[in-house]
Amino acid sequence: MSAIRQRFVETNGVRLFVAEAGKGPLVLLLHGFPESWYSWRHQLLALAGAGYHAVAPDQRGYGESDAPEALDAYDQVELAADAAGLIDHFGAKDAAVVGHDWGAPVAWHTALLHPERVRAVVGLSIPYGGRPPEPPLGILRRRFADQFFYMLYFQQPGRAEAELEADIARSLRAMFYSWSGDAPPEAWLSPKPRDAKFLEGMIDPKQLPAWFSAADLDYYVSRFRKSGFRGPLNWYRNFDRTWERTRALAGASVGQPALFVAGERDPGVLMSARGVERMKTYVPDLRGDVRIPSVGHWTQQENPSALSRILLEFLAGLTK
Repeated sequence: MSAIRQRFVETNGVRLFVAEAGKGPLVLLLHGFPESWYSWRHQLLALAGAGYHAVAPDQRGYGESDAPEALDAYDQVELAADAAGLIDHFGAKDAAVVGHDWGAPVAWHTALLHPERVRAVVGLSIPYGGRPPEPPLGILRRRFADQFFYMLYFQQPGRAEAELEADIARSLRAMFYSWSGDAPPEAWLSPKPRDAKFLEGMIDPKQLPAWFSAADLDYYVSRFRKSGFRGPLNWYRNFDRTWERTRALAGASVGQPALFVAGERDPGVLMSARGVERMKTYVPDLRGDVRIPSVGHWTQQENPSALSRILLEFLAGLTK
């Protein structure tokens, strides 16, 4: 990956570690949980080879990037400002913003909050279904009153950190495998009792899947040994703060050309069919709703060539 350049960039009061490749129109790639810029290693090169300037940061709280101490530093308003600041830093008038998992809400919110900086938006795994009618945590607590739900488990600072950091390599192996297309559905979708822990029921594979090498795992482990999980988990602790800070977005639609992509075995999409349906209302210029066969949650890593092809076709179509 010698064509990938790495550096630090100051934006919105934080210093972000950034990987980039190529020259041309800017494409900003935003990772999710529990990942890093590295999740885009294949797309950086594919986009650069097609004449784009591809940029993938470690988002705030991750890897080499700053991890602010304040819990409320991780709401979507701040994260979207980070993304807009990166577009400014690279001197681009605007960018196509692509986000996976938690990166998808950042991409959608960047399009909503900084529309002049986003020429197109791509969401992977997480659709945009509009601003909720009430604070999200209350909705989740009612819906999952009698069973475990990971987003609620993550709300208590320190609890999930202790579980995940006890054996970082095991935690990452279990998450990457159990949410992938290689795992049986019960590895993620089976309900658990309310007092369960996050990793309970997940599978720690004896052998890594073909798309995820030992070197890949080692890279992620090294990043989380440096950053820990507190910053990434704080993203989950800002649902209600984001809701409070985005009152002006009630009823707002994403106006830019948009694309939604997910693996056909992505547990997040299987759990949020209503959100995918609502997206058609709140993203009126949705130019595709694509499923990649046999792929689970890790869209850009499980079948990188398929996703790169889909992205390049969408980007090429923007000029037509």
